[in-house]
Amino acid sequence: MLPYVDIHTHRPTGQAVELRTAGIHPWDAAEGDTDALEAELGRAQAIGETGLDRLRGPEMECQLRMLRDQLELARRYRLPVVLHCVRAFEPLMRELAAVPLRAVIFHGFIGSRQQAAEALKRGYYLSYGVRSFASPRSIEALCATPAERLFLETDDQETPIGEVYARAAELRGESVEALQRCTLANYERIFGEPLSDESVL
Repeated sequence: MLPYVDIHTHRPTGQAVELRTAGIHPWDAAEGDTDALEAELGRAQAIGETGLDRLRGPEMECQLRMLRDQLELARRYRLPVVLHCVRAFEPLMRELAAVPLRAVIFHGFIGSRQQAAEALKRGYYLSYGVRSFASPRSIEALCATPAERLFLETDDQETPIGEVYARAAELRGESVEALQRCTLANYERIFGEPLSDESVL
């Protein structure tokens, strides 16, 4: 059987390909320590989740400073970034444009099809989860996202990753296996780790 890729989870199960990240969440930007974060990067495949949140967390200037520091670490160590973005798409896109990055993954994408198109035009990846399915505009974005830029995730939900794939496959009108193959290929493209059917067994 093909493994599932769960690109962002707070509830690792070991039953899927689960990304190892280290990062300072925008909610924690005021207390964040980038020196301590840098010491953790040897075990991480990506920096994250970092980003911007206009609904929660410290003032935006504080979040921006922490985001910029983490993007610089990602540039220096050639690590992809996993992003948290809540009502801050335009300022986040401006910050990303200023730094050459190995890869960018918007996790839990709940934006519009137009915002998705902007991110995709820059070569970024979009990851969808349970919350994405609750928003008609995010479902539209999911259905329009090319397979080669797509990921799926459980985030902090208890929903099994297989159910996330089944729902996304139904919405996109394709098979679960097709989604598994495309997310595996995307994972290998970014992280350079070929995965077999036995990778997580």
